[in-house]
Amino acid sequence: MIDLRLLREDPARARASQRARGQDVALVDSVLSADERRRSSSTRFDELRAEQKQLGRLIPGARGAEKAGLLERARELAEAVKAAGTEQHEAAEQARELLLRIDNLVHPDAPIGGEEDFVVLERHGAPRDFAAEGFAPRDHLELGGLLGAVDTDRGAKVSGSRSYYLTGVGALLGLALVNAAVAQAVTAGFTPMLTPNLVKPAAMAGTGYLGQVEDDVYHLDKDDLYLVGTSEVPLAAYHMDEIIDAGRLPLRYAGFSTCYRREAGSYGKDTRGIFRVHQFDKVEMFVCTTPEEADSEHQRLLAWQKQWLDSLGLPFQVVESASGDLGASAARKFDCEAWIPAQGRYRELTSTSNTTQFQARRLNIRLRDAGGTRPPALLNGTLCAVTRTIAAILENHQLADGSVRLPEVLRPYLAGRELLEPAAAPVGARAAAE
Repeated sequence: MIDLRLLREDPARARASQRARGQDVALVDSVLSADERRRSSSTRFDELRAEQKQLGRLIPGARGAEKAGLLERARELAEAVKAAGTEQHEAAEQARELLLRIDNLVHPDAPIGGEEDFVVLERHGAPRDFAAEGFAPRDHLELGGLLGAVDTDRGAKVSGSRSYYLTGVGALLGLALVNAAVAQAVTAGFTPMLTPNLVKPAAMAGTGYLGQVEDDVYHLDKDDLYLVGTSEVPLAAYHMDEIIDAGRLPLRYAGFSTCYRREAGSYGKDTRGIFRVHQFDKVEMFVCTTPEEADSEHQRLLAWQKQWLDSLGLPFQVVESASGDLGASAARKFDCEAWIPAQGRYRELTSTSNTTQFQARRLNIRLRDAGGTRPPALLNGTLCAVTRTIAAILENHQLADGSVRLPEVLRPYLAGRELLEPAAAPVGARAAAE
């Protein structure tokens, strides 16, 4: 959540941020009103308690009618103190509940607008001209079938829509991507982490995933646990309720986990293939640093993402998301979008967000330096979302006969293999039935 003191001192900035996000501007004034009620009730409580203590010193020395009057006043004060304490607690709870509903303040450099108002910052590589090469590109699902790598028919049979199996070279390619991505992260100084896939409500709420995207989250009612949609959640919660010495920063973690998303609101989108699925593996970069270093660290995360996509030989563009397309926790976000030949457009493969002190404040994470304690800045960035990256590799590196040339960075993890070649028989339930 945002800093309540900042809200009091500069409410106009918070209102502007809410407006830029397309969120309720009046919520800012509701928080300020609840906070004023909390502060006034706190003052009233302190005044009554002071009078109560003073009265307690007078009663032992009083006699007769004077003592009776003091005792009567003591009873009145006891009731008033109790009522003031209740009001103080209720006002504080209301202020906190309202404050939790305000999204992070939009970074001053983020473009203003909605989903379509992103800004293209740079492009790397050029899409292949398949027409000049004399053949039409196949999409990743057709290629995956030819290679014996992807089986969505049996995935749907077993688990329903947006499900799949990675088989044979598809499974090996997925594992190679994970190992290569982790190797790059370790070289860059990240500590590898295998994270929990199940988290408590405090972790999910603390990272801001129980607000605008709650419908996209899987919840296990019997256990009151959530399946994570990204290892960002357990990585952010790793230091929940802890104080970190500033000398240890930055802390950089590379988390690997399976991710689960209901894909609510995506009806009819990307129903073919493995681009948008309910379950996928991902390597995620996560950083805890000082607020002063947050912007620079954000650029470093983006640089590592570009390095990764360059190593895979994928044409891609870097875009900055507009204010109305930011997640609740993100103050600023960059996406790397790879060219997908069969779709003839760029699609998101990686994303990196600066959540400033927003998540740390919600998770009660603090850093300690010479000035005392304060919330650190937390940042996250996808390094490799396996299924989307497989789709991009198959389509961009395909050959006319359905073979796929492997990027050099992956070959050591595939026993030196340079080429994926069509299998003797395609995979899929329909193919098996034929």
